[in-house]
Amino acid sequence: MDRKKRECRILRSYLREHVKTVILYGTAVLIMYGLAGLYGYEGAMRNMSYGTVLAVFFGLLFGVWDYFHYRKKCLILQEAVTRTGERTAYLPEAESYIDELYHKIINAVETEERDALSEYDTKKQDMSDYYTMWTHQIKTPIAALRLLLQGEKTQLEELFKIEQYAEMALYYARLDSISSDFLFRTQDIAAILRTAIKKYSILFIGSGLSFRMEEFSAHAVTDEKWLSFVFEQILSNALKYTPEGTIQIYGLDGQGEKTQGEAAYIVIEDDGIGIREEDLPRIFERGFTGHNGRLDRKSTGIGLYLCKQILDRLSHTVRVESSMGEGTKVTIGFGRKDRA
Repeated sequence: MDRKKRECRILRSYLREHVKTVILYGTAVLIMYGLAGLYGYEGAMRNMSYGTVLAVFFGLLFGVWDYFHYRKKCLILQEAVTRTGERTAYLPEAESYIDELYHKIINAVETEERDALSEYDTKKQDMSDYYTMWTHQIKTPIAALRLLLQGEKTQLEELFKIEQYAEMALYYARLDSISSDFLFRTQDIAAILRTAIKKYSILFIGSGLSFRMEEFSAHAVTDEKWLSFVFEQILSNALKYTPEGTIQIYGLDGQGEKTQGEAAYIVIEDDGIGIREEDLPRIFERGFTGHNGRLDRKSTGIGLYLCKQILDRLSHTVRVESSMGEGTKVTIGFGRKDRA
């Protein structure tokens, strides 16, 4: 609201609230004139007129003072509306018993809100702690099963997927407190990516797909653990939605050209089933599975949502290009304007 509109609104509000007082004041003056006329006091009408003029003059002075006092109070209240947190600290001082009651009501509402938020935060933290404990505990039987299933290729692949789902639950539970978990350092991005590829080697071998990673170097200030999770999710999707063909990884320089030197962007590209054009704008929404998700009933729509949230908070960029039947290309940028 601009200043002129705000002043007009305050003035209209003041006049509307005081119109009864003006009418009552005018009625009282008319009654006095009427009584003076009925009793026929000598010079009464002239003397009453002098008194009326003086009363109107001082009434106008009081009205101007009262209006500016009213205006100041309105401006303070408008400022309090824009504040966050405890607004009672920004309220004007109570000048009447009604004002005191309003202050008490606002205090009570803010106290209830703080208590509700505290209770919610406690429950949320309890749930996060439970997910963390559950994920760590389930790793023990998973490790034991891995030992029992040595040599059983298909069973090991499924066990690996169970472990990945458990890790996804852990990262999802930690998402709200992600900033406190960051450890920023200058990292070798290519090395982080190679570690993620090695972790997924069992699925790459079992898929029968052709895989190629071109030589490049890349360094950026980031968090190794959380960025590794992003790479793993993108690799997982590439494997899941590429029944045959090739998955390739390469680096791009700042101009978007392939490079074997220092890369500003890393591309993970596959020849899979691709993504429908109408689904592309929504792939980073929480719970959105799209056409491919309906084909694969196991899809949760959480993986890419987590990737986008993590990359945003790491100040990295991500862009997905895809067409149905022609594969998908995911481009991740590291702290530079995405021109690729």
